Order: sequence, then C-alpha cells, then structure tokens
Amino acid sequence: MQRVNIKDLTRQELEHIITDLGEPGYRAQQIWDWLYRKYMFSFANMSNLPPGLRKRLADKTFISWPRLLKRQEAEDTIKYLLQLRDGQGIETVLMRYRSWHSLCLSTQVGCAMACKFCASTRGGKLRDLSTAEMLDQVLFVQRELNSKGDKPITRVVLMGMGEPLDNYENVIKFIYILHDPDGLNMGFRRITISTCGLVPGIMKLTQEGIPVNLAVSLHAPDNKLRDKIMPINKRYPLEKLLKACREYVEVIGRRITLEYTLIAGMNDSLKHAEELTRLLDNLSCHINIIPLNPIPGCDYRPSSPKTTTGFVNYLRARGMSVTQRREMGQSITAACGQLRLVRGKGGRIDNSEGQGNDYLG
Repeated sequence: MQRVNIKDLTRQELEHIITDLGEPGYRAQQIWDWLYRKYMFSFANMSNLPPGLRKRLADKTFISWPRLLKRQEAEDTIKYLLQLRDGQGIETVLMRYRSWHSLCLSTQVGCAMACKFCASTRGGKLRDLSTAEMLDQVLFVQRELNSKGDKPITRVVLMGMGEPLDNYENVIKFIYILHDPDGLNMGFRRITISTCGLVPGIMKLTQEGIPVNLAVSLHAPDNKLRDKIMPINKRYPLEKLLKACREYVEVIGRRITLEYTLIAGMNDSLKHAEELTRLLDNLSCHINIIPLNPIPGCDYRPSSPKTTTGFVNYLRARGMSVTQRREMGQSITAACGQLRLVRGKGGRIDNSEGQGNDYLG
C-alpha cells in the first residue's frame, strides 16, 4: 500500500488510523501536538508514543518536510524557494509588519489562469499542491521564526503561485487544519483567499460558510479590457463575477477586497476610475490599488506616481474604500505577481546548491 502523508489528514482521519492500529484515540492528539505545536517531522522523535506505534506509523504514513533551496531577504520580506518531494519547486514569502507577520503561500506548482502580468502563469500549471504541502510552507517558516525567538505568523494569504479556487478541496482542508484550535489555531478572519474570478469556486466558498477574507483580482472595469489581460473573464464575465461577490458578502457578512493593478495607458485613466465606481455601486468592498511589478517578457509598464495618486483620489472622493498597497520584496522578485514557476532538467529544479533539511518520507 502507498503510504499516506500524515499532514493530509484531518484530526478525525488521523484518529481513525490510530484506532485501526489498535491504539487509544488520544494518541492522535499527541501526534497532532507534535506536528502543529512542536513542528516535528520525524516519528522517531515523538517521545511520548510507544516505539511499536512509531514503527507502524512509519510503515503506514510519512511526515513531509520541504528542502530549502534558496532564501532571499530584503527589507521586511523573506522569500523561500522550497523543493517538494517530487523535485518541484514553489516560492513562499514572509512579510514582516510592525505588529504581525503575514505569510503569502502557494497553492499550485505554476498556474493555468494565464493572467498577462503575472509570472506564476509562465509555463502553465504542473499540478495542485496537496493540503500537506500548503501546511508545510507555514510550518517551515514558523519553525524558523521560533528558532530565532521571533513573533509567530498571525496572517496567511493564499496569493502565491497558483489559483486557490482551482485547487478547492485541498485548500479548504488546509484552512480547516490551519484553523484547528488544538493545532496552529489560525482564526478564519486572519486567512485570505485570492482568486482571479473562478465563479464556481466563489459559490462553493459561500456555501462553506466560513468567514475567511475573499480577495478578487479585478484589474479592469469592463469586459473587453478584462478579457485582454485576464482570459478567465471570457468564461466568467464581470456580470457573473460580481453577482457571486454580492452573494458572498450577503451570506458571509464580510466585505470583499478587489485587487486592481494599475497598468500605464491601459486601465489607469480617470475614465476607468469613473467606470469602476459605477461597476461597484452598492457592493460592500475595499479596493486595493497595486502598482504593477515588472516581470520578464511582459511589456506592460506601471502607472506614474501622479496617475496613481489621481486614480486613488478620484475613488476616495466618490466614497470608495481604497488603499494603495505598500510594495514589499520587489528587489528579490517577491512582490505581487512576481512569484514564478522554477524548473530544471526534466521539469524538476536543480538542488545541487540546496541547503537546509531534506524532505523526509
């Protein structure tokens, strides 16, 4: 039988495995504590488990752990290139703020959405990340922070590589495990899911009924322009997208965030700002204006500071809730839209210069 990655299991699923092995159910809580409170990645070190159980667990399951290939730090941002068990690589970014730490994690290896200004889409999508591979990003970074006596991760944003709602089941399972009060204990309201506009996924998330933050990449006030820069709009045009957004707000009771990247000469005029205010009339939302970050092979240019200020001020004067995102990590290509699919020979990344722990199991 193929071994199961133990971090792909909910606490209830883990308890079933434990009882099937003839052990009392409380052993599952002990293992849960080792995984999500002590960041352990070896059964051999779980000292309060009987040696026989440790061996049987190792025969039936494994504990994943990524290998750190590269760590880049600039100002208040740290970017990690992590190698997964099959040799693929993903990027994860820690953002340091004065009072908290926020982790931007990936949900897929690559991305299939083909947004024109995003590096993650170059090369397409190779595969979804498992629940465990998403948890490992949190655990790896939190373990490093603990070793330095640093404050914990208090917010998680699913805005790295991939489209979270294109990997819905694994993402939702990840969120519930992340939220578990006996584990990482992350509040739902401190978790943000970003989507380019997968309407069926937004509808499923609405039905889920959990008060996570929803961020929708809008980037254009009309279908013709959005079709050009975000191909997903041809499947789910603005009328369907905003209908799903309104339903989310009504059912969940939380306003949504609309991401709007300003691109010089394309979507940044006051006419576009006027169209945007009309489009979002009576929608409980916050608009996040994002400066365009450069990526190789893309000719789009960021709007000038003057144009950006004029756009933001126009929206504010019309009563819109709006902020301009503080850019972090651009010098190490860790800013919005800059995380990328990293490949090597045979589709895998070269780990000849890798550092840190091996991926166990």
